[in-house]
Amino acid sequence: MPKKRNNAEQAVTKLRQIDVLVAQGRTVAQACKEAEISEQSYYRWRKEYGGLDIEQAKRFKELERENARLKRLVADLSLEKQILKDVAEGNL
Repeated sequence: MPKKRNNAEQAVTKLRQIDVLVAQGRTVAQACKEAEISEQSYYRWRKEYGGLDIEQAKRFKELERENARLKRLVADLSLEKQILKDVAEGNL
C-alpha cells in the first residue's frame, strides 16, 4: 500500500480532529487511529503546526519552499562568483 502524503492544510485539519476526539475522552492513540494517521505523525505535526490555522500553515509551507529556492540560488551564485574569481586570477 503506497504511503499517503498529507499537505499542511490536511495536517492542521487532522490535528484539530484529534484534539476534538481527545477532548471527548479518547486517548491520543485511539484518536490517531480514527484520524488514520500514526501517533508519530501526530506528534511531529503538532510540533510543526501546533497553534496554526489552515491559512497560516499554507503560508508557512510556501515560505519554506521559497527559502529553500533562495538558498539554492545563493549557493549557485556563490559558486559562479568563485569560478569567475579563479578565472580572473588565472588559477584555472
